[in-house]
Amino acid sequence: MKKIIQPVKGTREFYPYEMALRTWLYGKIRKVSESFGYQEYDGPFLESIDLYAAKSGEELVKEQSFVFPDRGGNLITLRPELTLSLARMVAQRQNELVYPLRLWSFGPFWRYEKPQKGRTREFFQWNIDLIGTATPEGDAELVAIAAKFFEIVGLTPNEVKIMVNSRALMEQKISELGIDVSEKTKVFNLIDRRDKMSKSEWEAYGRDEGFTLEQIEGFLAIIGDKELYKSSPELMRFFRALDAYGISDYVEFDGRVVRGLDYYTGIVFEARDIGENSRAILGGGRYDNLVGDVGGEPLPGIGFAMGDVVLPIVLKEFNRLPELDLQPAKVLITVFDNDSFEQSISLAVMLRKSGINALVFPDAAKLGKQFKFADRLALNFALVLGPDEIAKGQVQVKNLKDGEQISIPRDDIAAFFQKHLSA
Repeated sequence: MKKIIQPVKGTREFYPYEMALRTWLYGKIRKVSESFGYQEYDGPFLESIDLYAAKSGEELVKEQSFVFPDRGGNLITLRPELTLSLARMVAQRQNELVYPLRLWSFGPFWRYEKPQKGRTREFFQWNIDLIGTATPEGDAELVAIAAKFFEIVGLTPNEVKIMVNSRALMEQKISELGIDVSEKTKVFNLIDRRDKMSKSEWEAYGRDEGFTLEQIEGFLAIIGDKELYKSSPELMRFFRALDAYGISDYVEFDGRVVRGLDYYTGIVFEARDIGENSRAILGGGRYDNLVGDVGGEPLPGIGFAMGDVVLPIVLKEFNRLPELDLQPAKVLITVFDNDSFEQSISLAVMLRKSGINALVFPDAAKLGKQFKFADRLALNFALVLGPDEIAKGQVQVKNLKDGEQISIPRDDIAAFFQKHLSA
């Protein structure tokens, strides 16, 4: 056997089922995004690495981005995320846009990560952002969109939870431990690693970062306090808004959630399934400085992103994968012999003009072979157009589900299928 050239590591191939699932997911994303009044947009697939260098953190820039020089020597990257591109796009037309700005996108992204279950180097991602308002109710709107999405794909509050925290609240509590604000990023990085390490490893990491054991114990007390949000008037307003949306069952406060990106300034959140593996499904937060950081006037924003790799795994785990119809055509037009080929093509043209998708078999094979082909593709009907049918202006219609076969005038065939295929 010849050796088949393998795909690039971490990339994906979309055979009809995988493509149908991606299309289904895109449809659900569009439905929930537009139901809240968000407009679709997109940004460039290629960006200068400088766009990410200042705000996204060293790990994303130095380890996870696909970076290469263009022919002019400039360092270019395949986009690893979209929020900074959006901030730049807003800054470029800041005085032309209508605020608050509600935008969503679904497109390809790339990160140089170790491929494993639930993680690839190439993925599609839903991005949705609300720019131009800084209210707790605006924050609640984004979380409500995430919850409504889970609802329409069939995931219940017993299967997925959105954990919410506030970086502003955490900064306040951290400062009460006597830690300077300049150290907050180190503290957030430490908190972000809590669930990825054993307690002893985590404490040792904290000591290596220069924190005392007393401070580390203080961090543990903060992130373990489930009632901490009650000390924040903004978070109390946020949770009251969620009650009004009717999706509070999907959301809970969790002080361990701080998110890894450096540009978050306020509320942060992530959704995880409540299965055995507890996978992260989506995440986001408030970023009030990004538009100003890329050259525009200061403008608040909040958004989240969801990749398309983990969600199907979660849907499968909870038996929520959709039933997908992979075949767009439901009718096969057989070819009786070479002399009748043109008649079969003409019949297909007529059906398509009437809005009915139809396949024509590519050669004059035995009818049994053509019927078997139609059956394997799960088509509903096969049409036979032999010399007798042509002479009489008739078409034989074979129902592949029950085996019934009837003769119909050629001029009535479109009306027949418009009735039976829409039923």
